[in-house]
Amino acid sequence: MPDDDGAAALDAERPALLGLAYRMLGSVSDAEDAVQEAFVRWLRLSAAQRADIDNPGAWMMRVTSRVCLDMLGSARARRETYVGPWLPEPLPAAADPARSDDPLDRVTMDDSVSMALQVVLDTLTPAERVAFVLHDVFEMPFAQIAETVGRSVDATRQLASSARRKVRSRTQDDAPRERHDAVAAAFAAATGAGDFDALVAVLDPEVTLTSDGGGKVSAARRPVVGASNVARFILGVLTQRPNARVDPIATVDGLGFLVTEDGVVDTVIVLGVRADRVRDVWLVRNPDKLTSWR
Repeated sequence: MPDDDGAAALDAERPALLGLAYRMLGSVSDAEDAVQEAFVRWLRLSAAQRADIDNPGAWMMRVTSRVCLDMLGSARARRETYVGPWLPEPLPAAADPARSDDPLDRVTMDDSVSMALQVVLDTLTPAERVAFVLHDVFEMPFAQIAETVGRSVDATRQLASSARRKVRSRTQDDAPRERHDAVAAAFAAATGAGDFDALVAVLDPEVTLTSDGGGKVSAARRPVVGASNVARFILGVLTQRPNARVDPIATVDGLGFLVTEDGVVDTVIVLGVRADRVRDVWLVRNPDKLTSWR
């Protein structure tokens, strides 16, 4: 970008824009692409056009949102050819975001970037997702959101309301962090001991295990459902891989686990906990989604 005050100010907005785009797309690489496209569109403006923009940061947020809306539409088509289930990219919880060199780490890592919420957001329509993220997370006025999604203000309010209902119905019973971590620790203890009965006891009877390998590594092509089935699957995989090491990690969702083999990051395990049991087991194995953990 040109070396001027406007360019420097916009570059300072990059972390916030990446955080916005990740929440909409669920992928760090896609978020980076969306923000880069917004910067390219800024560069294509004439000097006079840039001078007419009172708030370049707000302009960039609107343009990034529009780019994300377009990408969400094309992503649905790409998912039809994706091998196996698709999961959002899990993010580590930054120990000290202020000292990090990664722009994503300097974005507030709250529940709006959790795997649990990202999985729910992925079930929304593109317009619902954009309206929800812009209003409920970034507190953008509906008039501005309406311009982004190409709907009336009333229709945009309805989009956000519909999205909010869907999100609440899927997340209202999620366990608080302290309880989540206690259940996750019990899950780890049972798994580490190879105790089938103890593992079944910590799993919800209707637990679902979803594994995302993206066709690049082995993974279950369909979700595994039911406590006994999930327990057998997890213990069976560990039995087949005696050299695998499982370490606790801090994810945005709480206590999770990092699987390495021969020093190479292999899998990130994130758990969804409701009440006192694990309701979801998310295994992210696609190497493209593990870059933040290497």
